[in-house]
Amino acid sequence: ATVSEPAQKCCTENIQPFLASILEELMGPVSSGFTEVRSLFDKEVNEIIQDFQKTNDTTKLKENVDQLMNLPFNSVKMEPCYLKVNLLQELLQDLKNRFKVYHIDFVIQRTQNFMQELMENAVYTFEQLFSPSRQADSAKVATTIEKVKLRVLK
Repeated sequence: ATVSEPAQKCCTENIQPFLASILEELMGPVSSGFTEVRSLFDKEVNEIIQDFQKTNDTTKLKENVDQLMNLPFNSVKMEPCYLKVNLLQELLQDLKNRFKVYHIDFVIQRTQNFMQELMENAVYTFEQLFSPSRQADSAKVATTIEKVKLRVLK
């Protein structure tokens, strides 16, 4: 009871007025990181489509889809996504000074973990939706891959 009123006053006067602008500032790097994840998935699936259209090789298609399943764990390919979120380091440093925000690395790491989870979910969903169609007529496979990709991106 003794602490409640001063704490509420402090939050109302010193923190609440800045929350919207802080959230907006932080969401820039987070959004660009997740957009990069989406672009990477799109690019990788487009490469699978192009490769299949050139070769019509279903064995190679299976290999490419298997490689896609490993995409979330490919640190080289995921690195551009993670780098977008590293901009939070600078933004959070300012918050640390103003509002005593600690564990900046934890915030960045958790965001990157969520990005990896999103990619895991995307490739898993892609594989689950595409798997039954893998044995289809080779003329329809590229179209099916594209439809599945668009469904996953949706």
